[in-house]
Amino acid sequence: MAVYSMTGYATVQSPGARSTGLTDPERTLSPTLGLEIRSVNSRFLDLAFKLPDELRSAEPGLRDLLGARLKRGKVEIRAWIENRQETGARAPSTADLQKLVGLQDSVRSWLPTAAPLSVAEVLQLSSRHAVDAGALQEPLMELALRSVDQLVEARAREGQRLADMLRDRSGRLRQLAQEAQPLIPLLVAQQRQRFLDRWNEAMQAGSGSTGPLGGASEMAQDRALTEATAFAIRIDVAEEITRLDSHLTEIERLLSRGGEIGKRLDFLIQELHREANTLGAKSSSLELTRISVDMKVLVEQMREQVQNIE
Repeated sequence: MAVYSMTGYATVQSPGARSTGLTDPERTLSPTLGLEIRSVNSRFLDLAFKLPDELRSAEPGLRDLLGARLKRGKVEIRAWIENRQETGARAPSTADLQKLVGLQDSVRSWLPTAAPLSVAEVLQLSSRHAVDAGALQEPLMELALRSVDQLVEARAREGQRLADMLRDRSGRLRQLAQEAQPLIPLLVAQQRQRFLDRWNEAMQAGSGSTGPLGGASEMAQDRALTEATAFAIRIDVAEEITRLDSHLTEIERLLSRGGEIGKRLDFLIQELHREANTLGAKSSSLELTRISVDMKVLVEQMREQVQNIE
């Protein structure tokens, strides 16, 4: 199954509806339907419709169609109708002119300063006809099916790009983890040697003496061993690296499986960030600190992209 982004765009337009749906048989107009869908990331599926009055009744069907194909994202659906004359402009009928004059007189009786209608406005208004909404339902749903298919394909292409990026960052995180592993035994050995040097100095200071000095050397030895053990425990990041590797393996498995994985990926990214923070907190060398910072940068890049995955 593919990985889907929540970002996508699709637009389709019909050359003309199967039925003109016009109430005036004297004119031959062919309504052109258009449908546009835009989607961006969101925690849930959020549908917003911008439909002309003639198409309002189609909203439930469109909502069911989109809900069956999309699971997450803020989706805006816009539809429009364009009436086109197939044989050029026609002179308005007497009935149309009488109706427009009556409407103009009614408006100017309340607004005496309103400008009278121009010839262009008369031609434009007289060419508008009521559209039978029922006749446009079937063509609109056909457009919706085509546009949703296009949108899903666009989201799949973008999802593939995001998956490739996440796999790349996952591989780089594994490389950084491999770089960090040999640093820990080296740091523990160095610190242990410093503690032993301090213990030897204390032993030499107390050699050949009894009483308080001898007791002080024994205390110094015990303290050195205790500090060496505590230091080794404090900087040991084997557990963090193991968990980080486990999270990366799960991320790669989800990317291979595809489907609705966005929320699970978001949780795993949070866990990756926690492990990178812990590794930085345990750092006792500039090299380990650099690795931790590089890990945080990669994890943040992954977090930004995972927000767009369905």
